Amino acid sequence: MPSFDDFGFLPPILDALAVEGYVTPTPIQVQAIPHAMAGRDLCGIAQTGTGKTAAFALPILHRLAVRPRPTRRGACRVLVLSPTRELASQIADSFTAYGRGLPLSTAVVFGGVPFGAQQRRLASGVDILVATPGRLLDLIDRRALVLSEVEILVLDEADRMLDLGFIHALKRIARLLPPQRQTLLFSATMPRSIAALAEDYLADPVRVAVAPAATTVERVEQSVIFVPNERKRDLLTALLDNPSFERVLVFTRTKHGADRVTRHLVGAGIDAAAIHGNKSQPQRERALAGFRNGNGRVLVATDIAARGIDVEGVSHVINFELPNVPEDYVHRIGRTARAGAAGMAVAFCSDDERPYLRSIEKLTTLSVPVVPMPSALRHGNGGGEDRVERAAASPGARSGAASQSVTRQRAPGQRTPSQRAIEPVRQKARRPEGGTSGVTERGNTRRDATRRDPGSSLPAFLLGREQSHSRAAASRRGAPQRKRTPAI
Repeated sequence: MPSFDDFGFLPPILDALAVEGYVTPTPIQVQAIPHAMAGRDLCGIAQTGTGKTAAFALPILHRLAVRPRPTRRGACRVLVLSPTRELASQIADSFTAYGRGLPLSTAVVFGGVPFGAQQRRLASGVDILVATPGRLLDLIDRRALVLSEVEILVLDEADRMLDLGFIHALKRIARLLPPQRQTLLFSATMPRSIAALAEDYLADPVRVAVAPAATTVERVEQSVIFVPNERKRDLLTALLDNPSFERVLVFTRTKHGADRVTRHLVGAGIDAAAIHGNKSQPQRERALAGFRNGNGRVLVATDIAARGIDVEGVSHVINFELPNVPEDYVHRIGRTARAGAAGMAVAFCSDDERPYLRSIEKLTTLSVPVVPMPSALRHGNGGGEDRVERAAASPGARSGAASQSVTRQRAPGQRTPSQRAIEPVRQKARRPEGGTSGVTERGNTRRDATRRDPGSSLPAFLLGREQSHSRAAASRRGAPQRKRTPAI
């Protein structure tokens, strides 16, 4: 089995990897690092969460360290472009961690913050600059930065970087770069049309793919619930009533949609925050920090933020709205099951989103298992009815004061309306096959079928994995088969 010692990294890099707890390189690192160390242009494709950042950061640090040279004022030797502020910050943190024992400087620039500190940081020059395209061009226009000294260009999340939203900025940046350079592209997905465009910026590239393009993470257990748009918020509240949804990412298509969902959850007494492009940088950082350290249970995000969220321990990803770009689905659900862990992804699909679901299944070559919509929720009798929102009666309160969320008191053992609504689905998922106890197909002891676990009012595979394995066999036999909708 390969190790990081096999790549010939300098001792300070190996020491830093040991501090970070890295023992065995991932498949994308095994295939990409030798070519990057040799100075070849490269296009690397791997599932999200498999170590793409280290696959380009480690050889870059090694190459800069073995060929030291002074940095020119207002210039950089390595330019890493990222589509989001959050991803740019995480990439810069990785360079700093891996290169802690090397005499190399790293800086990160992105929008949403004042120019002054960034201009002062670049004044003396840096070895490695991580940037978002918009702020990079702003700094160039302010004559705070030149790109004539760039030796290595990295495009992370290349499919998004080369998509229509970034292509014009990238073309302008490319004209400012020296033609003799190394270019590395890394992404979880690479649609064919964009891959052809990317090759225009590479010279004799090596293509490295450790998984088919747009392959979803194998450890993510996926499901879809068909639900009308007007019942989605009730269904979301019902799911979050279950304690197995410990740390949840909820994705919407629009910024305003993210805010609406967040307000609904907060009004229902659920800790939630939103992160999207309309939020200021301090707001985004506070929301992400609270979610990362466990102070916030739910983070509602848009697709642009999906590329920059790397948080350990995300138990569930909920697609409140399906993305209209199928590749974005791969990035969304890749926020769970990071670094070898397991995770679950639940999609809400309304009638008008069925074409999006078909596009996702075509891209990933997988059929997403269907969970039936609970009848009580479908008929308008569920999702947060046990909470009563009381707005203050004064005119001033109606003009903007926060409403109060009061929870009704229930007798011991009494189920909430959302639990009663999903009870028929739970009973079906827990129905035993030929007895009340026994051994599942995976060899785990099945609990007595009449025993009710706290918070287990959801379909078995929407529960935490430790709760759902004991009902795996019964759930597979009892789950309804999905009826495919003919293509329109």
